[in-house]
Amino acid sequence: MITKRIIPCLDVKDGRVVKGVNFKGLADVSSPVELGRYYSENGADELVFYDITASAEGRALFTDILRQVAATIFIPLTVGGGINTVEDFDRVLKCGADKVSVNSGAIRDPELIRRAAQRYGNQCVVLSADIKRVDGQFRLFAKGGREDTGIEAIGWIRRCVALGAGEVVVNSIDTDGVKGGFDLEMLSAVCDAVNVPVIASGGAGCKEDFVRLFQALPKVDAGLAASVFHFGEIEIPELKRELREHQITVRGSSWRSKN
Repeated sequence: MITKRIIPCLDVKDGRVVKGVNFKGLADVSSPVELGRYYSENGADELVFYDITASAEGRALFTDILRQVAATIFIPLTVGGGINTVEDFDRVLKCGADKVSVNSGAIRDPELIRRAAQRYGNQCVVLSADIKRVDGQFRLFAKGGREDTGIEAIGWIRRCVALGAGEVVVNSIDTDGVKGGFDLEMLSAVCDAVNVPVIASGGAGCKEDFVRLFQALPKVDAGLAASVFHFGEIEIPELKRELREHQITVRGSSWRSKN
């Protein structure tokens, strides 16, 4: 079995980490710098930083707070929000990101994925897909889950991987923040459609949800969560012990040091 990754997600709005339910009702949580340092020191395999209102507000991603987070942590950092051009990729990579997540920008211009992959490599380009069931179909949403694009999501993900996306984050709007478990049906459909790493996001409520995820869908590479980690409902070292007890392979210590 491939080694599974545990990834906390920092949803950042106005320089603060926030969290809601079904992408709504955002509440202030903490400083992204402090949370990033905590996760880096306490067993997280990677960290995701989303500037969640950049696309909806039509602005560039905040880079000052990003630089502070990148300078503080010693694990890989994926950054997204307001990524619309190859220059945006360049800007956040220079701020310390290891990978760049694109969502609404790729919906506007799918060729952005190809251009970025050609310049920086497929491993640098992460497709983030916000998906919700609409009339019995997995539908792709844009602008932080605010806008129904009308695009069927599984075909969209397959297309973006063909263009060069090296990893896919599947954000289930239906299960986001509900803490009832990951969206296994949706994730299974994505895993069957592509042959790149798939990260499950949305729905984690307890350690058993991660066990169930990896046991049910061995092709899923990582589990991503926010509030259960932010509020101490799940401690990452304890989660990894639980996964090992179920013969699920996880990583041990930190990945590397940043200069």
